[in-house]
Amino acid sequence: MKLPWDTFSDQPYVIRDKILKKELYKKGRWDLVKLVLTNIIILPATLLIYKLVPINERRFDTLNFFGIGINLDKNPKETQAIIDDIGVNNLLIRMPLHDIENLSEYVAFAEQFKNKNILINILQDRRHIEDLELAKQSITSIFKQFGHLTKRFQIGNAVNRKKWAIFSMDEYMHFYKVAYDLKKKDYPNFVLLGASIIDFEYYFTARTLFNLGRLKYDQCSSLLYVDRRGAPENTQMGLDLSNKLKLLHAMLRLSPKTGNDIVITETNWPITQTAPYAPTSENDCVSLDDHANFLVRYYLLAISSGVVKQVYWHQLIAPGYGLMDNRGDKLVKYPAYYAFRFMMSMLQSADYKAISKDGDIYQVSFFKDKQSIDVFWSLSAASLEQVINTYCKTNYSNKKVFSKEGNKLELAADDDIILKGSPIYVVGESL
Repeated sequence: MKLPWDTFSDQPYVIRDKILKKELYKKGRWDLVKLVLTNIIILPATLLIYKLVPINERRFDTLNFFGIGINLDKNPKETQAIIDDIGVNNLLIRMPLHDIENLSEYVAFAEQFKNKNILINILQDRRHIEDLELAKQSITSIFKQFGHLTKRFQIGNAVNRKKWAIFSMDEYMHFYKVAYDLKKKDYPNFVLLGASIIDFEYYFTARTLFNLGRLKYDQCSSLLYVDRRGAPENTQMGLDLSNKLKLLHAMLRLSPKTGNDIVITETNWPITQTAPYAPTSENDCVSLDDHANFLVRYYLLAISSGVVKQVYWHQLIAPGYGLMDNRGDKLVKYPAYYAFRFMMSMLQSADYKAISKDGDIYQVSFFKDKQSIDVFWSLSAASLEQVINTYCKTNYSNKKVFSKEGNKLELAADDDIILKGSPIYVVGESL
């Protein structure tokens, strides 16, 4: 069975055939029963852990926290210079099994970034799900060819979406176990990520983490998009981004089949008026300014949650949701590009200190190179000068204020800057 690929939005097309969809749901009835029974037990236990068991203090590795996805089919000749300009150390590269015949081209592309930390994301297709011996052959080739560049591999992607060629969680776990058995036998130092559930659908996560299968995930990969809720601070079932992450971490602590590291391997917001490149409907799209605002705030909320090891923005070049637009004769940098680059220069290798919230005002604090760095934003309008005086007046000397893109802002008594959803950096020597 072939599931056609949408080259505009870099994902398979939605399955429109109603007869096929009915057959798939019918075929997966027993898996659905197991999913429901698992969650009847696991979700209440997860909620108890989430509510009652404190999260241990962790030392944050901000050098390796920030990541971005890059693709062979997106301006490969220009990508290396762009990555050097941004300064990010952690890259995710997709290796689609539907293109396994061209494996050598993907390896050559990755070779450009051998001085970076690379995560290979193995994208499944239907022929490899139906033929596990073929899957073994292809994954063995991937492990061999990429092994000198990286030891980290994500096995599968968005596995709870049938358009992604996996029709049940049992199918995914059989597929994952092919890679897991290869790791145990021949590649014990490899790090495998799963189960790659997309969106806030932890009932699928529970099914992959609590079962009788003989497998284990070294790290938990999650494609935790919150774009359909708007801002990352908005809630779904009473949980904002930070609390969704803490709930997932509670599930990991309960499971014997995974380490406790959460790696967000995809997140973004679709950009308005970019159809058909936007991966969702226009109703879920945001302006270029909010696209940049939400990017920075997602990273800040994720790091301050205390439970996330890495976040990869999906992706560097993509007109509908990335940092750059490649539709014309030359690459165009979106505001998010400059926001991401400045975030790297400020926060990569910084020591995270704390997050605080006062009403609608958020403050996330870091320390780097003998300087304190505070990042502020507000969900409603507030005087930036008043906010700085309230929170920073005794902490800094020689304060400097920057926009999210890195532009220096001058505070003047007769021309106050209004703090809103656009993050503001306040930097100064710590007293």
